[in-house]
Amino acid sequence: MPIDAAKALAAEPRLGEIGWDHKDIQLYHLGLGAGRPATDPDELRYTLESKLHVLPSFATVAGAGMAMMGGLAAPGIEINLANVLHGGQSIELHRPIPVKGSATSTARVAALYDKGKAAVVVLRTEVADADGPLWTSDAQIFVRGEGGFGGERGPSVKEELPERAPDRVEERHIREEQALLYRLSGDWNPLHADPEFAKLAGFDRPILHGLCSYGMTLKAVVDTALDGDVSRVRAYRTRFAGIVFPGETLRIRMWQEPGRVLVSVSAVERDDAPVLADTVVEHA
Repeated sequence: MPIDAAKALAAEPRLGEIGWDHKDIQLYHLGLGAGRPATDPDELRYTLESKLHVLPSFATVAGAGMAMMGGLAAPGIEINLANVLHGGQSIELHRPIPVKGSATSTARVAALYDKGKAAVVVLRTEVADADGPLWTSDAQIFVRGEGGFGGERGPSVKEELPERAPDRVEERHIREEQALLYRLSGDWNPLHADPEFAKLAGFDRPILHGLCSYGMTLKAVVDTALDGDVSRVRAYRTRFAGIVFPGETLRIRMWQEPGRVLVSVSAVERDDAPVLADTVVEHA
């Protein structure tokens, strides 16, 4: 059977050493569209090493980039990567990410859910340095055609948005070359760069990385709803609901509640087609 849940969940965690410095952080921020206007003091916090802070979503690319996907090679999991979709992502921050760091990454399959015609694999990565835990990251991987192995169906996390109008609406334009820049942070999937490959996947042109939309959204929330203070972010989660193309514009709607911001993200040019859903930023 392609998925042996008991074997996958019992497998030993994979340990690895990761490291990063200001160049990795600046490259990641630029891949999210930071630096416009280039001399804006608020943007220099993302681009100038002497003023640098770290957007917490950097955790998704720190050190080994998309190495979390290696968890799909865990014992008990034998699947066709062509059937894999990144369904959701969450990060819990234990303290602010330093500008330069080295840490130990511990990765394992934390859960396996049987959705009938598909399976959901939850890959958990816990990262700690000499001073203790830094972050915990969960990637929810949707695998078409691999359900029916008899596992639990799993939770259904649905965030109901308030009926009132959003407190803030921000628009963030995606540059034509942005996916080419973002992929330098570690996701080399040709779907985001090669037009011929994108056509084989059913798209008329390359699409933006879901984790790029994820990072762009967190930056917009931090910059507008959290007074530009990245250290206030405690946790951030989303479900990838649709695609967006370079050259399009993200519309980011925010509803502020005590201790959290609810977010909805859509593509402006395609009649507000959903991009991110069930999105929450928890904060101090």
